[in-house]
Amino acid sequence: MFKDFVGRYAIDLDQTLHSVVDTLLPQAPEFGVMLRYALGWVDERGVPYQSATGKRLRPTLVLLCNEAAGGEWQKSLHAAAAVELLHNFSLIHDDIQDNSLTRHGRPTVWQHWGMANAINAGDAMFALAYGALEIQSRTLSAERVRSIWAIFNNTNLELTRGQHLDMRFEHLDMVSTEEYISMITGKSAALLATCAQLGALIATEDESIAQRYADFGLNIGIAFQIRDDILGIWGDPNITGKSTATDIIARKKSLPVLYGLAQSRELVDVYLKTDFDTEDVTQAVRLLDDTGAQQYAREQERSYFERAMSALLLASPQGEAGQRLRLFVEALFNRDY
Repeated sequence: MFKDFVGRYAIDLDQTLHSVVDTLLPQAPEFGVMLRYALGWVDERGVPYQSATGKRLRPTLVLLCNEAAGGEWQKSLHAAAAVELLHNFSLIHDDIQDNSLTRHGRPTVWQHWGMANAINAGDAMFALAYGALEIQSRTLSAERVRSIWAIFNNTNLELTRGQHLDMRFEHLDMVSTEEYISMITGKSAALLATCAQLGALIATEDESIAQRYADFGLNIGIAFQIRDDILGIWGDPNITGKSTATDIIARKKSLPVLYGLAQSRELVDVYLKTDFDTEDVTQAVRLLDDTGAQQYAREQERSYFERAMSALLLASPQGEAGQRLRLFVEALFNRDY
């Protein structure tokens, strides 16, 4: 379903991304390969990679919101590239901090080139994101340039705040659901809010309309992460591509888990075990089911989805583009992977 939306913009978006990277980061042994590997363009030897990596969800949202707000989406391509590059910067660093071995079915950057090189590659990706935004800025008024740079900077702070909380929560026995929502607001939802806001702002230069799009993006981002939490425990491994035991074994403090821990002392005892075996995973899922954790998470997802749609209604997306945006959101909400 996502391919239907991404496909409309895919060729132009990929050309823009390649143009930014090739202009600002000429081909270079190893260093250039690392960046292009992280973007899914090449393998670890620098040979073109043919399999798809990543959904391109965030840049697609920029372009959809730009078009729905009455803009010509081609004129926001560099903003779309900027958010995609920023997203990939965060992934390179997150993989190091989370000790993740694979991403999109391939070894992570730090697994191939070591932590020091990966940190450096992430920093370069961060700089490329700002390079793309600078190119976008050339087409805008001085007032709008100040606005989009302020939005982008604040988003970076939110991303790092959210990641800090995520790492901090790993060392806490209990975290409230309110604290968790604050964490995913920074780590996951803030960038989606920025995608929607930048797209609309470039289209209209109307900050009040752009703020409504931002509210829409923020709430859909929270709902999106909660759906990931649900799929991480109850999803079909044949569709999601990972075992449903993964999040349990990692003691990941996702929303359904936090709700279950608050309801069940028995589940707390299971989570406090030093080692997890298959029976512990089965018991944890059973206890989550007994507490109604999945139902609770689905209700929360629905609540944030409805808030997003209310904000989108106030933004008054236009015509066929507005309809595509609504269908895109419904696809996010109904996904099973």
